Amino acid sequence: MSLDWIYYAISWILLRWHALWDFVGITDGRFLGTNWSWVLAIVFLVVTVRVVLFPVFVKQIKSQRAMQALQPKVKELQAKHGKDRETLQKEMMELYKTEKANPLMGCLPMFLQIPVFLGLFHVLRRLNPDNQGKTLYGWTVEQFESATHASLFTAPLAGKFQSTSQELSALQANGTTVKIIAGVLVLMMMTTTYLTSRQMILKTGWAEDPQQKMIQRLMLYGIPASLLISGALFPIGVIIYWVTNNLFTLAQQQWVLRKFPPPPMANKGGTTPARPSGPPIKKPAGTAAPKSPVQPGRSGGLFGKKSQPEPAPVVETKAAAPKPGAKPVNPKKGARPASKPKG
Repeated sequence: MSLDWIYYAISWILLRWHALWDFVGITDGRFLGTNWSWVLAIVFLVVTVRVVLFPVFVKQIKSQRAMQALQPKVKELQAKHGKDRETLQKEMMELYKTEKANPLMGCLPMFLQIPVFLGLFHVLRRLNPDNQGKTLYGWTVEQFESATHASLFTAPLAGKFQSTSQELSALQANGTTVKIIAGVLVLMMMTTTYLTSRQMILKTGWAEDPQQKMIQRLMLYGIPASLLISGALFPIGVIIYWVTNNLFTLAQQQWVLRKFPPPPMANKGGTTPARPSGPPIKKPAGTAAPKSPVQPGRSGGLFGKKSQPEPAPVVETKAAAPKPGAKPVNPKKGARPASKPKG
């Protein structure tokens, strides 16, 4: 199956943003050894893709919330079929099917961005002076030559950490500079990839489902570690795309988690459930307040402060007054107490 349609689509978006920055006055003139019009074109390629995929991101959040709501039922299945792994997996798959929850939905936005990543990788890999004079996926010769010599702090966007001396010579680049810029960007790529997964796990907690927990561990540790090796093969322009995408994800997740916080049961260590709405529950008469668990003989909380003296009980004078016609009762001091009834 030909992937040319992806290469044409990525090229079209990239060239439209480059034309826009040229129009507003950000030309290919270098500042700090950088062609900002091409760097910004890559950055806003990320913005375009993330806006298009925003509905998928919303579905991802809803799926994660549905998985969190199922955690009590998952625990019940684990307690019931803990030793029978095959039955446990079968029961959990049936539970997900019944509740319409998909454990793999959390990875869907990343999977959908893979074609974009591959398309940009392929396009930037073709930026080589040996191809000058050729057109590429709708590019003009002038655009192709401009992008070929575009750089970030004098490191070509088409260069990579493991560029050969022949490739560096064709790009007229300094090998040490390319390795420094590419190395720093790879470390940023690894760090931001780790932080995006860590941010979500800290807010939602580790999953109880072994399959979900394995996916979380892969996202948190496996993918960032793999980038240490694979990142050396990525062109600098592709790493710029990845880092920008991670920063966008961090901001987007922070906004969603603040506006729509996860349920209390998903928080680390648990959270006291919210008090249900309705009239307050009245305590039965004569029920004493519980003593402080920190200071058994005193009340007042953690620091053991003495409680305020209780007010004297209010006696209704109307109820205490003698009834009309009744003989007044005025026991004298030292009067003999009434004898106890025999029984």
